[in-house]
Amino acid sequence: MDLGAAGLSQQPFPTHGKPLTIVSYASKVAAIEMLRDTCAHSTGLSLLQGPTLSGKSTLIRTFIEPLQEDRSAAVIDGRGLNTTNLLMSVLRQFGYDLELSSANELLGLVRVFALQQAASHKSPLLIIENAHELNPSALRALCELAELRVRAESALKIVLVSDQSLHTMMAAESMAPIAKRVVHDFHLRPMNRDESKQYLHAKLCAAGSDYPAFIFPDEVCKDIWRASAGWPGIVDRVALLALAQTDTLPVAVADIEHPSLPSGTWADSPHEELMPDNVTPPEAPRLIVTNCGSVMNDLTMEKSRVLVGRSEHNDISINSRFVSRHHALLVRHGAATFLMDLNSSNGTFVNSKRVSNHVLIHNDVITLGHHRIKFHDPCATSRGELDGVDFADTVIMKTLEDMRNLLAQENTALLPTATENLPTIQT
Repeated sequence: MDLGAAGLSQQPFPTHGKPLTIVSYASKVAAIEMLRDTCAHSTGLSLLQGPTLSGKSTLIRTFIEPLQEDRSAAVIDGRGLNTTNLLMSVLRQFGYDLELSSANELLGLVRVFALQQAASHKSPLLIIENAHELNPSALRALCELAELRVRAESALKIVLVSDQSLHTMMAAESMAPIAKRVVHDFHLRPMNRDESKQYLHAKLCAAGSDYPAFIFPDEVCKDIWRASAGWPGIVDRVALLALAQTDTLPVAVADIEHPSLPSGTWADSPHEELMPDNVTPPEAPRLIVTNCGSVMNDLTMEKSRVLVGRSEHNDISINSRFVSRHHALLVRHGAATFLMDLNSSNGTFVNSKRVSNHVLIHNDVITLGHHRIKFHDPCATSRGELDGVDFADTVIMKTLEDMRNLLAQENTALLPTATENLPTIQT
């Protein structure tokens, strides 16, 4: 389709060059905070990992542009660089125009520059993309630079970037000068469904659209998210192809291609950093239990699963004949909370509507008999759907299996009589 026919003045999803607009999402915000902390840390050296098209390069350039007013910064592509190539690339970005020199002379110049800058409390920042592809000799030179210090501070702040986990490389004995300085081992995460929708619509608006939701309706945004797994670079490519292939607007789900997808870089790491130390994670949801207007319980949902029912074995025990022994289950998965009715006798209601499976949002009111549970989570603004990754079937099945184990462990003396109408757990 011609861009003008879609009300666009330019390509909203360019795959090269500077993007039309920078769109924030949770993992990107956390990564920016990690980079800031790396620059502020006395021995700042961090690892930034994420698969191809996960947004690493855009993230780095977003961070570097305002930073360069305060300190020298170099962003180097490490693919295949030996010692001489690496050092010459670093010096050129630090402002030196050099004729070819020996590796030792170049290393000496980088040392002098870094020490001078650090002595003025402006330690330069070196970011190396594709760090795993550096020549071994270049890695040795980098280890030497990593040991430079002025007083108690490292003279050169370093960020190593890769589309694969750097865990194996850091474990090598020869990398000890770098490994001992690592303050953040950060793995980028993809956007969730809502973030992907906001990303798509923000880019359409930046390209001139007044009605982005008409070009990419909710169902199309959802399918692009599925097709891309939420990785920004793949979102761009899938969206660009969809616009090119469609003949009429709005774009249809049938126009969405589903490419093969990369896996995350955290799978083979012994631990992963979810959030920098100075970023406050969202608070856990609160569950406020009331009866006839009186507050009976007010608790924070610290656990991933909260069982509600009449039995004392429940996390929230409600002594009422209108509440089944095991009445309902709340499952916390990622940033979302899912309510499951356990085939209760009198049903589970959310905002006066009977439900069996339901994604909760802020200020939802769950009703069980004469009792109410208010769900308080300001971060929960979208219901999502059961077929999203946040509520995968495997998670629900595991939860039900845990429930069966709990039932098997209960003291048989506490079981109700055979005449009572009991709920059952169904899959």
